[in-house]
Amino acid sequence: MSFDNLGLSPRLLEAVAAMGYTRPTPIQRDAIPYVVEGRDVVGCAQTGTGKTAAFVLPLMQRIESKPGGPRALVVTPTRELAGQIEGVALEVAKLTKHRVAVVYGGVGYEPQIKALKRGVDVLVATPGRLLDLIERKVCNLSNVEILVLDEADRMLDMGFWPQVRKIIAGVPASRQNLLFSATMSADVQRIVSSTLHDPVRVEVAPANTPIELIEQRVYPVGGQQKSQLLVHLINENNLDRVIVFTRTKHRADRVAKVLHQNGIKCAAIHGDRSQSQRQAALDGLKAGRVRVLVATDVVARGIDIDDVSHVVNYDLPNTPEDYVHRIGRTARAGKTGTAVSLLSPEEHEALRDIEVKIGAILQTHDAVGFDYSQQRLVPNPERAATRAVRTVFSSSRGRGRRRR
Repeated sequence: MSFDNLGLSPRLLEAVAAMGYTRPTPIQRDAIPYVVEGRDVVGCAQTGTGKTAAFVLPLMQRIESKPGGPRALVVTPTRELAGQIEGVALEVAKLTKHRVAVVYGGVGYEPQIKALKRGVDVLVATPGRLLDLIERKVCNLSNVEILVLDEADRMLDMGFWPQVRKIIAGVPASRQNLLFSATMSADVQRIVSSTLHDPVRVEVAPANTPIELIEQRVYPVGGQQKSQLLVHLINENNLDRVIVFTRTKHRADRVAKVLHQNGIKCAAIHGDRSQSQRQAALDGLKAGRVRVLVATDVVARGIDIDDVSHVVNYDLPNTPEDYVHRIGRTARAGKTGTAVSLLSPEEHEALRDIEVKIGAILQTHDAVGFDYSQQRLVPNPERAATRAVRTVFSSSRGRGRRRR
C-alpha cells in the first residue's frame, strides 16, 4: 500500500513526498484512514514505528488554520518527545501553512509565550508547562478540536496523569481523541474508557522481538565493581555510540565522571539537566563527539538515535517494560545491536521478571581479562526450573572458580 490509498489530501501527499516517506509503516497504514474519518483512535505501537506521522499527517488535514488558539493539542511526557513531534509537524506545516508551537519545561517562558500570542494551530506540550501557561492565562484550549495523548503509559509511569486530567477537563467535550501507547495496561485501558468515545483500536506488533534483533548479554558482577567492568567492556571491545542506563540521576553523574576519568568521552542526560544540556548530549552522541551517553529512563522511550551499537543496563530497571524500551534504543530500523546488563546480587529478582516478560532465559558471561576481585552471584543456568544461584569467586585472570 502507498500513502495514496490512505485518504490524505494532495497537499498532505506532497508533504509526505517532501519528507522522503515512500511507503506507510503498519501503524500509519492502519491509523491514518480512521483519523481522517474523524474517529477516536487507540494506537498500540512501540517507538520507532512511525506513530508520530500517523497522527500528525491526518490531524493537519482535519484542522484549519484560524485564530482563537490551537485546534490540535498533542500532550506528551518528555521534552525530547515534544521536540521530536514538533519537528515532524514543522516539516508538514511547510506545505500546509499551519502554525506549530511547542511548550515544555526546563527553558524560559518568554519565547513560548510569544509563540502562543502570535497564534498557533498545532500545540505540542508537556503537561506541567502547559498547565503553567494556562494558569498564566496565555494559553486558551477552548477551541481544541483534536486531542492527542502520546505515550500514555509513560505519562502514567511518570505520575503525570493528575495533570493530564486537568488538561482534558479544559478542552471541549466534542473533540476527537487519539491515544497512543506502547503498552495497554489496565490503567491505560481505564484512561481509554473514560476519555475516548467508541474508539477504533489499532495494534501493531513489532516486526521483530528484541530477542530476534538484539543480542542480550548478562555480566554478573559485585556492585562495587560495576564501574570498573563498564570501563573494561568499553575499552576492550572498542565500543562506540553506546547508551548506558542508570536508575538514578546521581548514579548517572557518577558513572559519567568515572568514564571521563578513564579517558572515555561521554555525556550525562537526566531530569536535572537543562533542556540545552540534554539536547547537547543527544547531539554529541549523534555526531560522534561523545562515545557514551549515560542516561536515566528519561530517554528510554521516544528518542531516535541512529546506529546505537550497544545499550548497557548499568542498573536493571524497575519494571520489565522499561527493560524492553531501553534495549529498543539499539537495533533500530531492522539493524542488529547488543544489550548488556551488569547484574549485581540484589538484582536477581529483577532479572527473573525480565526473563518472564521477554519469554527467554538470558545467558550470563564472564568478561575475559577482568579481575573479579569481589564476590558475585551467578544465576543457575537451569533457573527456568530452579531459583538457585551460585556464588562465584574469581581469580585475578577473570576465570571464575564456581562453588555451589
